[in-house]
Formats: sequence, C-alpha cells, structure tokens
Amino acid sequence: MFYNLCMNKIIVISGKQYSGKDTLAKILLGKLPNFKRIGIGDAIKLEFGRRNNLTFDEIESEKHLYRTGLIELGNWGRAQDDDYWLKNLANMDCIIVPDVRVEHELDFFKSRGAFLVRVESSVENRAKRGVLINADDDTETALDNYSDWNIVVENNSDYPALVDNADIVLKKFFEFIGL
Repeated sequence: MFYNLCMNKIIVISGKQYSGKDTLAKILLGKLPNFKRIGIGDAIKLEFGRRNNLTFDEIESEKHLYRTGLIELGNWGRAQDDDYWLKNLANMDCIIVPDVRVEHELDFFKSRGAFLVRVESSVENRAKRGVLINADDDTETALDNYSDWNIVVENNSDYPALVDNADIVLKKFFEFIGL
C-alpha cells in the first residue's frame, strides 16, 4: 500500500489513560515512516528547546530543570491566543497527535481535516496496564459521548490484536484521504 507517502495530514488519537493511544500511535508510525508523533505538550517543549538551544530529549531527561520555563512559555502562548499551541501543531506536516482529550482540541483538529481515532478499552483492562488516576477528570471524560470519530478501535485484547486494528485504521485513513 502507500505506507511511505506523506500527504500533509494529521491523525489525532483520543482515549482514556492506558487505553493504548501511544501504543497505537507507535504501530502507525512504523507503517507511516514519514509521519512523526507529537503531543500537544510537545509543541511547547520544541519551542522552548529552539529558544534555549536544547534538544527535545535534553528537555525530557531533565524536565525538572526546565519545568518553570515550560510553564511560563505555555502560558505566554495561551495569552497570545487560546489556540496558540494547537495552531503550532497544525502547521506541521504528517503528524500523529496521540493526546487529544477535550472537545475544543478535537474540534480544532477536525476543522483542519484531521483523521479522528478513538481508542476504547474497559476499565478492567486499563487498570491492568497502569494505575488509573483522576478517572473522573474532564481530560478523561470530556469525549465520552462524542460520536463523530472516523474510526473507533477496541483495545481489550493483546498487542497482536492492536496491530491488526492498526491495519484497519490505516485502511480507513487512506480512504479518508482519497487513496
């Protein structure tokens, strides 16, 4: 198939904690080599790195050293425009954003033609993958009743099943972009 093509597209992935969003993103990235993973918070880190001559990995490995600066830069951007960091991401080519958690973010990317993926997994399965924290927080529940996904992936099985589901996601994605 056209796994090596970059179509200047955005794939967003949403789901609750430990649902498999990042794992699905990694599988897709292995099949879409021209795409890159970038989370919403990563846009702030990339800009902070550019301004301070630091790599993303340097910031990640010593985040405690840069946390105050990252918070200040994040607040600065949002003071310019509520969507400042989202717009920063939307200007990038061929990205997978695996941490869309609220409707405002989803609507922003949808208005720019993003392909919308929801990963669903039972509470029991998610609890087996990690400690569930703040399960009632808006960032966990805000999209529970959203229904306009391009595809919903059930992730209640094992890794090979998720790999199979990723192939279905790719098929739908290619249909979505007209290939």
